[in-house]
Amino acid sequence: MSTFIFLTVIQALIAATLVGVVLMQRSEGGGLGIGGGSSGGIGARGAADFLTRATKWLAIAFVVLSIILAALAVRESSVGAVTSTLERGPTAPVAAPDLLAEPEAPAATATAQPAPAPAEQDPLAE
Repeated sequence: MSTFIFLTVIQALIAATLVGVVLMQRSEGGGLGIGGGSSGGIGARGAADFLTRATKWLAIAFVVLSIILAALAVRESSVGAVTSTLERGPTAPVAAPDLLAEPEAPAATATAQPAPAPAEQDPLAE
């Protein structure tokens, strides 16, 4: 499990670096404006080549780490056998009694009432 956490942290760092490198690149719209003129230590062309190569290798590292982490996750959560029955464990729990319901009369003291006539059962029947 510690390998999984370590690789997850490394992947997060690579992802953050990849976002930063992509944002630093100059696009047709000017990007973030980072990478000034050719008077610096590295020319504009050299910086663009470096950022392009860095983006490529960071993207490759991100994808490889994603595949490795997926394989580790599958290995950690693998199930020994596949069950094909519908029975998945203990029966469903018994529903809790309704505490707000009217108490029912005991069966011994209940008086039998005659069944109402069909017209009394249906209030719309006339």
